[in-house]
Amino acid sequence: MAQATARHILVDTEAQCNDLKKQIEDGADFAEIARAHSNCPSGRNGGDLGSFGPGQMVPEFDKAVFNGEVNTVQGPIKTQFGYHLLEVTSRT
Repeated sequence: MAQATARHILVDTEAQCNDLKKQIEDGADFAEIARAHSNCPSGRNGGDLGSFGPGQMVPEFDKAVFNGEVNTVQGPIKTQFGYHLLEVTSRT
């Protein structure tokens, strides 16, 4: 079965998500942005979600993790929790 490791940043608005994505694309550190801005408890760990398989996350998030590019910041991804920036760090 496929496995992925990923990190994410969860915020309330699409505008904030886009702003943080631009900061990362301009060279800001993903983990530092996650620690400073993420609403998810994983933010304390730089947004690290660890390893997981298909179906363990909400469908919108799952689709991005298992279909998007590895080591590329994806988002905003809207879920019932808010807006996510996502970076898949590995996938098998």
